Amino acid sequence: MARVRQLPKLEEEIRQLKKKFEERVDQRSAELQAANDELQALTYSVSHDLRAPVRRIGGFCKLLLEDFAPALPAEAIAHLKRIGDETRRMGLMLDDLLDFGRVERQPLHLVRTSLQHMIVKTIAELEDEVGSRHVEWKTAALPRLECDPRMVKQVFHNLLSNALKFTRPRPRAVIEVGRTGPRSAPVFFVRDNGVGFDMQHASKLFDIFQRMHRAEDFEGTGVGLATARRIVQKHGGRMWAEAEPHKGAVFYFTLGPPVHVNSKMSSSKVRDRG
Repeated sequence: MARVRQLPKLEEEIRQLKKKFEERVDQRSAELQAANDELQALTYSVSHDLRAPVRRIGGFCKLLLEDFAPALPAEAIAHLKRIGDETRRMGLMLDDLLDFGRVERQPLHLVRTSLQHMIVKTIAELEDEVGSRHVEWKTAALPRLECDPRMVKQVFHNLLSNALKFTRPRPRAVIEVGRTGPRSAPVFFVRDNGVGFDMQHASKLFDIFQRMHRAEDFEGTGVGLATARRIVQKHGGRMWAEAEPHKGAVFYFTLGPPVHVNSKMSSSKVRDRG
């Protein structure tokens, strides 16, 4: 009987412990979110503030080469050209880092969007990168769905531009955009017959500034895939890849319920875009 009488007291103690535990978890989650927000703001601010001095350095190098090259020794000219190349590379990295920061900071604006029209427009915008190359585009029928069209277009642009870059050694590039899986939960993909990569390093593929190939072989800053994955995550989806060296790569992603939705927009007010 004594043990029975103690049950309410034990249950109350358990409830209090559970409450304290939940409060601690909420507090730590809030602290982690605040630290993450502060880090994102710092990254955005630093990358923004560094752009001007980097461009000035590049500008002065250009002026020195244009105005004083005849009076400079060959070794000095080579050093100035190298400084100019590196400042341009740093400028591109800062621009991409700013784009990544904007993705983190901006809320989603959901619009019912035709992914089919989006792909057609994106491929047309990449014609300058195609140039005189022989590129075969394969596009399957894609659905209309609710998403942030500007952000999702950036996902496709980054993946297609990536495929163009890594199929450059091929005499005939084949780039395919399609979908798989059930209609209620489609999985979208971009497949290419490019140089591929070793899956042993796939865990770092979407990390910022990570590259699978040498900069001498393929240009880039290593931010495009990180930005694409972050956009997909904001839409409640995930992104992954499969590849094999010299046999191409496939990038998959889903677009689930958005994680961060503009609080001023309810599902009944989602606009439609063709």
